Amino acid sequence: MAHHKSAMKRIRQTAAHTERNRAGRSKVKHTVRAFREAVASNAEGLNETLSKAVATISKAASKGIIPAKRASRKISRLAKLLNSAKA
Repeated sequence: MAHHKSAMKRIRQTAAHTERNRAGRSKVKHTVRAFREAVASNAEGLNETLSKAVATISKAASKGIIPAKRASRKISRLAKLLNSAKA
C-alpha cells in the first residue's frame, strides 16, 4: 500500500477514472446491442436507434474512453449493417 500522500491521491483518482471509463464502455455496448437487436427484429425507427448509438460511440471516443479509430470502425460497421438491412 502507498504511504505517500500523493500516491494515495493517485490511487483514488485512478479508481474514479476506472469506474467512469467502465460505465462509458458499458453504455457503448448497450446502445450497439440495442441497435443490432432492432435490426434483427426489423423494428421501426432504425435511423433514430443508429443515431443514438453513433452519438454514444462518438462521445466515448471524444472523452478517450475508446480509441478514435475503434469508434470510427464501429460506426462504419453499424451503418453498413443498417444499409444491408434496408436492402
